Amino acid sequence: MDVARLNSIVAVQSRAHGVPPSLVRAVITQESGGDPSAVSSAGAMGLMQLMPGTASAYGVTNPFNPDENIAGGVTYLHDLLQRYHGNVTLALAAYNAGSGAVAKYRGVPPYAETRGYVQNVTALYHADAHSR
Repeated sequence: MDVARLNSIVAVQSRAHGVPPSLVRAVITQESGGDPSAVSSAGAMGLMQLMPGTASAYGVTNPFNPDENIAGGVTYLHDLLQRYHGNVTLALAAYNAGSGAVAKYRGVPPYAETRGYVQNVTALYHADAHSR
């Protein structure tokens, strides 16, 4: 996908939902590598790798449409940041493993995948935020 178009969509949605664009870009990089047609083995779809239930809950009818996918993903990320009072680590853990797992373990679940995910996205987020 064209980087300028991707950054434009991210900028619009980030501004609309009060989520740092560098955080959204970090999630997209980690989730799909910027590939709008990405599908995970678990069934997550598109740039922000929305699961079917999440896509539906956020009004995303075509998860492979970059505008819809990013709008749904950023709204979901916003809601997680609200839920965890701005705690990016917990919001990312919930984005990856689900809010139920974060509640069960009262923090980042002890799953290697989730811990790696949080670490990678956080590093990308901070690197991007400092480079702009």
